[in-house]
Amino acid sequence: MTDRDAEFASRLTRHLDRGAAALRPGAAYRLQQARALALAAAAVEPAHAPAHELALAGGGGRERHSGRKGVLRWLTVALLLTGTAFGWQQWHAVQQVREFAEIDAQLLASDLPIDAYLDRGFQNWLKTSLEH
Repeated sequence: MTDRDAEFASRLTRHLDRGAAALRPGAAYRLQQARALALAAAAVEPAHAPAHELALAGGGGRERHSGRKGVLRWLTVALLLTGTAFGWQQWHAVQQVREFAEIDAQLLASDLPIDAYLDRGFQNWLKTSLEH
């Protein structure tokens, strides 16, 4: 602790002591009880905390760690969405290929002459029949 920190702590302590002296006895008792409960809860909590949380307990490590968790969560969501979109696109492409293959098989199996396939009106009729 530097001299500046020590001086600040000393001034803060004097200010808090003056404020505590002005409290009514009932309020001071309730504050004392609340402090005791908070200290008891704080004493129990580290015993159950995992080792990595104990290591991050001082110096603001939790903020950096939770920031990494947030980035990791968003990255996971983005990867899932990208994978889902890619999978849907692939499925859709396979469905189109199957549809075109079925149409080709029907056309080749029909008894139409070759000239009918080359006719421009027949190609337009095929396009409109596929839309229905």
